[in-house]
Amino acid sequence: MTLSEFLLEWKNDNPRLLVHTSGSTGPPKPLWVEKRRMEASARMTCDFLGLKANDTALLCMPLDFIAGKMMVVRALVRGMQIVAVKPSGRPLQQLVQEAGYKKIDFAAMVPMQVFQSLQQPEEQRILREIKHLIIGGGAVDENLERELADFPNAVWSTYGMTETLSHVALRRLNGSRADIWYTPMANVTVELDGESCLVIDAPCVCDQKIFTNDVAELHEDGRRFRILGRKDNVICSGGIKIQAEKVEQKLIGHLAHSFVVTRAKDVRFGEVVVLLTESPDLVDVQRICAEILPKFWQPRLCFHVLRLPLTGTGKVARAEAERMANDLSRLHSAI
Repeated sequence: MTLSEFLLEWKNDNPRLLVHTSGSTGPPKPLWVEKRRMEASARMTCDFLGLKANDTALLCMPLDFIAGKMMVVRALVRGMQIVAVKPSGRPLQQLVQEAGYKKIDFAAMVPMQVFQSLQQPEEQRILREIKHLIIGGGAVDENLERELADFPNAVWSTYGMTETLSHVALRRLNGSRADIWYTPMANVTVELDGESCLVIDAPCVCDQKIFTNDVAELHEDGRRFRILGRKDNVICSGGIKIQAEKVEQKLIGHLAHSFVVTRAKDVRFGEVVVLLTESPDLVDVQRICAEILPKFWQPRLCFHVLRLPLTGTGKVARAEAERMANDLSRLHSAI
C-alpha cells in the first residue's frame, strides 16, 4: 500500500479500517479497527513523547501493517511533516543520498533496521540525530541496547500489538532515564492473570481488556512491568519448563549467525529444545551452547537452515519455525 492509497482510505466515510496482525505466532489475522481509536492511540504517543506540530516524522515501515499506518495517523493528528522513504533494512540510506535532507524529529523502526543503520557511519550519524526514536516489532537485545546507550537523544523500546493499535507502553533505553521496566502511557493499566500473563486495560484504544500470552513481572509500584517471554514459547521438556526467549537472550552475542530457539515433539521428554540456525557449523554452535547454557536449557537438536522464517515485519515467524523443527526432527529420527 502506498501513502496516497492509505490517505484515501483514511479520509473515506468508513469509520473503520482493516488491518492484519503481524503473523509472528501464526497466520496473519484480519482485524477491523475504529479510526477514532487510532487517533486516540496517536495522541497518547504524541503526548508521551512531547511531539509537536511541524516536527518531522520518518515513515519507513510498510503501510500494510499497523506500525506504518499509525506513523501516518500520528503525523496527521499532531500536524507533523511526513518524510517517507522506501521500507527496507536500511531506511536511512535514502536520506544519506539526499542533499539537504530534513533532520528527523520522530522515527519508528524495528530492531533490524536500527542494527543495520548502526553499521554504516553516515546512517549511524543520522540515526543519532533523531530526537525521538522508538523501536518495536521485536525485542531489543542486550548488545543492541549497549550500542544505543550513549545516544544523545531519546531512544525507546515499545510494547504493544495490533490489537492495541501499536504500543501502549515504552521503556527508555539510553541516558540517565534508562530502565528495564516498561511504563504504560496515560489511561493504560496492567495486571497479571493466574498464569502470570499480562492483562492490558486501555479503554481509549480497546473496548475491553486484552488478555495476552506474554509472561510478565510487575514492578512493586503496580504500574510498570517487564516481559519475560510468551506463554506459547514455554518448552515443557521432561517436566522442566524452559522459556525460549531466555535461552535466546543467553546466546545473543555468542552465536555469529541468526538463530531461533523453538521446540519439537519427543516421545521420551514430551518436548525438546531445538535450535535453528543459519550457521553451517553445527559443531561450533553445539560447543557454544554447552559452554553458555545451563544443562537443561541446552538444545537436544540443532539444525542448519538456509533462512529463518520471517514475517512481513521482519520478526521470526515462530509458528513456522516450530513446524520446521518438527519436520527436521522427524527426518533426523528416520535416519
